[in-house]
Amino acid sequence: MAPLSGQPIIRVRDLVVGFGEQTVLDGVSLDVRRGEILGVVGASGGGKSVLLRTIIGLIRKRRGVISVFEEDLDRISSEEMQAIERRWGILFQQGALFSSLTVQENVQFPMREHLRLSETLLEEVATAKLEMVGMSPEDGRKMPSELSGGMVKRVALARALALDPEIVFLDEPTSGLDPIAAGDFDSLIVTLQQTLGLTVFMVTHDLDSLHSDCNRIVALADHKVVAEGSIAEMLESEHPWVKDYFRGKRSRGVAGTPTVAQ
Repeated sequence: MAPLSGQPIIRVRDLVVGFGEQTVLDGVSLDVRRGEILGVVGASGGGKSVLLRTIIGLIRKRRGVISVFEEDLDRISSEEMQAIERRWGILFQQGALFSSLTVQENVQFPMREHLRLSETLLEEVATAKLEMVGMSPEDGRKMPSELSGGMVKRVALARALALDPEIVFLDEPTSGLDPIAAGDFDSLIVTLQQTLGLTVFMVTHDLDSLHSDCNRIVALADHKVVAEGSIAEMLESEHPWVKDYFRGKRSRGVAGTPTVAQ
């Protein structure tokens, strides 16, 4: 997908995050532009999910500035932070559905927490959100244990969309899915982004997702951002990790077709 030139909706500057003596992110700076799908890629354990979780406030940073909707998250009140959190939705890596709630109750959960709606309206809105991700009203009565991996991801996405967010954070959305289900989910993400005008921050290791979904890509290695831009710019990078990832034996190659090891 072609890069966009929208204004930054998320700004990260000189971000440092670590655990004990280990530094995971060291001076990371990046922008997420309004209306784009930004893919964040990096080595396993290289800090992709740590970056996402730090932006949304689940992990404390050591240093740096994170601004969302032009608000410095260190300089706002708890009430203002809650208002910002209602403007984003999150899909965690394994879906993180509540196992004791039905599919529909899972989707209703953010609405019950933040909105005052009648039971009838809660049911109608949850059904509409499920239909947006390709799920039927009958699916809404199922328990998470009755769902396939792809269905779990769709329900988790419906829940992430429950409050009509402007930003959606996706943590490895196609992880664990077979190629067909992963391709369907990629198409769903793009369709929803275009239909709803979402800004999407997507952590992924899936090369197909990076090629089909993302306007821009940020590559993390050596604890920092080492490359940023379109797929074409990733293919031109001479950084060793980026070069191996995008042009190595399991990459798609420059022409966009899978490279087969000889």
